[in-house]
Amino acid sequence: MLDTPGFTEITSTADIAAGRHGRRAKCLQRLIRMDLPVPPTVAIAFDTVRAIAEGDLPDLSTLLSLFDGQPMLLSVRSSSETPDWGGPGAVLGIGMNDAAHAILSNTLGHDAADAAYLRFIRTFATEVMRLDEDPFEGVEDPAKARALYEEEADEPFPQDIRDQLAAVLRSMARAWEGTSARLLREAQGAPVDAGLGLVVQRMAQGMGAGQSGSGVIQFVDPETGEPQITGRYLGQALGRDALHKADALFLRRDPRGPSLEELLPEVFAELVEAGAACRTRLREEMQIEFTIDQGRLHILDAVRCPRDARASVAIATALARDGIIPRAEAVERVTPATLARLLHRQIAPGVARDLLANGIAASPGAASGRIVLDSAAAQAALARDEPCILIRRETTPDDVRGMHAADGVLTERGGITSHAAVIARGLGLPCVAGATSIRVDERKGTVIFPGGLKLQAGDEITLDGATGEVLRGVVAMQEPQLGGPFADLMAWSDQIRDIGVRANADTVADATLARRFGVDGIGLCRTEHMFFDPARLTVVREMILAENARDREAALARLLPMQRADFTELFQLMDGLPVTIRLLDPPLHEFLPAEGEGMRALAEALDRPLSEVKRRIRSLQEYNPMLGMRGVRLGVSVPEIYDMQARAIFEATADAMQNGAKVVPEIMIPLVTARREVELVGRRIEAIAAAVRRERRAVVEYRLGVMVETPRAALRAAEIVEGASFLSFGTNDLTQMTYGLSRDDAGRFMSAYVNEGVFQEDPFQTLDVDGVGELLLLGARRGREARPDVTLALCGEHGGNPESVAFCRFAGFDYVSCSPFRVPIAKLSAAQATILAKGGERSQAD
Repeated sequence: MLDTPGFTEITSTADIAAGRHGRRAKCLQRLIRMDLPVPPTVAIAFDTVRAIAEGDLPDLSTLLSLFDGQPMLLSVRSSSETPDWGGPGAVLGIGMNDAAHAILSNTLGHDAADAAYLRFIRTFATEVMRLDEDPFEGVEDPAKARALYEEEADEPFPQDIRDQLAAVLRSMARAWEGTSARLLREAQGAPVDAGLGLVVQRMAQGMGAGQSGSGVIQFVDPETGEPQITGRYLGQALGRDALHKADALFLRRDPRGPSLEELLPEVFAELVEAGAACRTRLREEMQIEFTIDQGRLHILDAVRCPRDARASVAIATALARDGIIPRAEAVERVTPATLARLLHRQIAPGVARDLLANGIAASPGAASGRIVLDSAAAQAALARDEPCILIRRETTPDDVRGMHAADGVLTERGGITSHAAVIARGLGLPCVAGATSIRVDERKGTVIFPGGLKLQAGDEITLDGATGEVLRGVVAMQEPQLGGPFADLMAWSDQIRDIGVRANADTVADATLARRFGVDGIGLCRTEHMFFDPARLTVVREMILAENARDREAALARLLPMQRADFTELFQLMDGLPVTIRLLDPPLHEFLPAEGEGMRALAEALDRPLSEVKRRIRSLQEYNPMLGMRGVRLGVSVPEIYDMQARAIFEATADAMQNGAKVVPEIMIPLVTARREVELVGRRIEAIAAAVRRERRAVVEYRLGVMVETPRAALRAAEIVEGASFLSFGTNDLTQMTYGLSRDDAGRFMSAYVNEGVFQEDPFQTLDVDGVGELLLLGARRGREARPDVTLALCGEHGGNPESVAFCRFAGFDYVSCSPFRVPIAKLSAAQATILAKGGERSQAD
C-alpha cells in the first residue's frame, strides 16, 4: 500500500475516510474488506483535488506505478462526502492511445479496439476538453476522430497516459469548483466549502474475448422497495452501457429474452451473494456496477440504489425489521419530503410535462381536471362526477364549498399561508397559489397564461402542488401508498418522539382522517368553518346584520343546535383525546357577500330591501379588517356570539359524556393582547358552564386557554397566563404581525427576497427562529415562570414544518398542531428531532 499526502491506495487497512476522500472511496474500501473482487483503486483526497483545480498536480508517475496491465486503462469517478451532492461524471478508458489500440486489436479484435478508442476520443474531447459535440457525431473511424480532435483543439491528441490523466483530473476538479455545480450542491444542503474526492481505478476489460461485458444490478424494485433483481448486462461493453442498449440481457431468467443467469450461472450466483453481503455489511440496498472479463467477475462500484418515495420507506423499514439497522435509524433515513410525496397522489415518474405556468407550491399532491371558475361550477362538476380544478384570483370563505368539491385549487394571488393554501392543506387538496403570471377573467370565463395562451372553463389542466407547476392537459398519476411500511414508520415515530402532535381539524371528516393518522388530539378546531354550510350561512348572515342584541340572540338560538351537534359528533369521535376549540376569529365581513348577486340573494332570504342589506354590509366594512374587530374583540364587543359557542360546547360535552365518551374540552380565545380580555371572556364562559352544569346535572369540566398570535401577547405572557391553562402560539398571524407582512400578498415578492438573501426562507413556510422564534421563546419562558404547569403549543401552519417542529421541541413545547395531511410529517420530524437531541445529550454525557 502506498500512502502519500495527495493520494492513497485503497486497501482493507488504508486510512480512508468519507470526510476526507468521499463516500465512494470509503464504500470501495468496505467492498474490499468484504473480499469482493474490486480492481486496484487509488483515492485522491479533497485537499489534493482543490490543489489540482489550482494547477498543482500530484506525482502522477508514482500514482500510475500502482497499476499494471497492458494496455493500462483507467477510470476516474467522483467521490463527494454525500452522494446527493453529486459530482462530475465518470471518465472511462484513460490510457487509450495508438499503442493501446494496437494491443487491443490483437487481443480483442479490430472492431472492439476501434470502438474503445473512438469512445475515449469522444469522451476526452467533449467532457474533458469541452469541445463541441456536433463535429464528432457520425464519425466511426478513430483515426478520423483523432484528426478531428487535433483540428478542433489545435493541438495533438495526447498519447501519454500521464497527460490524459492530468487533463481528466484538472477538468473534474475545476468542474466541482464551478459556480453552477456549487449552487446545485448547496441546494442539496452541502456547505460552501464541501470537498470532492476522486477515485482512479484500473479498468477490467469488459470488451475482452469470450464471456466479457458489463452490467448493473440491484436487488429491490425501485418503485415499491420489494425484493426483486433488476438491471441489465451487455456483452463486449463498458460502464453502464447495458442500461441504454436494447439488446442488453436480462439478469434473471425472463420469458422476454436471454439472461445472465442462463449464460453464466456461477457469475450470477456470485453477484446475488455480493448483493446480500452488501445489504448486511453496508446496511443498505445497493446498486452494483460490475464487469465480466473472460468469465471472471469484477465489482467496480456500489452505490445506494435509486428509489421512489414508496421504496424509500419500504427499504428503511425492511432493514429495521430484519435487524440490520435499529428502528431509530430507519426513522432517521426517511426524509419528511419523501413522506410528503408518499401521502398524496403524484404525477407518475418520467411523464412529459407541458408547462403552462409556475406558482407557489402551497399544498402537496397532484390533480387533473376541467377548469372551473367559481364554487357553483365546482359543485356542479362534482354532481356529474367530473374532476375539476377551481381557479380563482384568490379564495375567500365563500369558496370553501367549491374547494370541497374541487380536485385542486389554483390562485392568481396569495402565498404559502393564504386562505387557499391553508384550506387546501386541511382538505388534502393540491394547491398552487400566487401564480402571478396568469390572469383570471371570471366574466369571460377564461384564464390567460404566459405567452398569451387562453384557456376556457372546461379545458383540462394538471396541478403539481409539490413543485408549483401548472401543466396543460391530463397526465398519468401515481396513487398514494399507505400500507405496512408506512404504518411501521409511524408506529416507530410514535414510540420515539417526546413532543405531542395534534391536528387542526374543523369537521368530522378532518377529525376522522386525523384519527387514522394517530394524532394526540385536536389542537385547533376553527369554529367559523362550521358556518359555511349553505343551510347555516344565511342564519349567520342574519345574525351579523341584526340591528340589536335581541334579534342577534334569536339568530344565534337557531345556530346553537347546529354547533352543538357538530361538537357532540367531534367529541364522540375523539373519545378520550383533547379537543381544542377556537372561538370565532375572523372579521364578520368574511361571511357576507361582496357582489351584487350575492347581496340580492341575501336580501331575498332575509326578506329585507336590497338597499338596507347593502347599507348594513357597508357599515361593517373596515380599512384593515385583519387588524380590526375580530377574535376576542368580537367576544368583548358582541358577547352573545361567544356565549352561544360556549353553551354549544358545554351542552355537547354533556351529551357526549352521556353517550359514554370521555371529554374535557379546551376553549381557546383568539387574538388576545391583554389580560383583561381573558378575564372578561373567561368570566362569561364560566357562568355558562355553571348554568349547563345545573341544567344538565352533569360534571362539565374544561380548560381555558389563549391563542398567542400578537407580539404583545407573547411579551405579556406572564400576565395573560394567570387566566389561561394553556398558551397556543398561532404563528401564521404572529409571523404576519412581527414582519408587518400580509401573508396573502407576500407571495408577490417573497421569491425575490429569498433569492437576494433578505430572508433565508419564506417565513410563512419555515419558522423564523431569529425573530418570531425569539417571541416564542420569550413568551414560553415568561408563561412558564408565572405558571409552571401551563401547556405550551404551536398551532400555526409551521406545526407541520420539520425545522419548526425541531425548534418547538427545543423550546420545551408540549405539542404542535397542523393540518391532518401534515400530521405524519410532523410525527416523523418530531421523532427525528428527539433522536438528534438525545444523541447530542449522550455525546455530552460521554
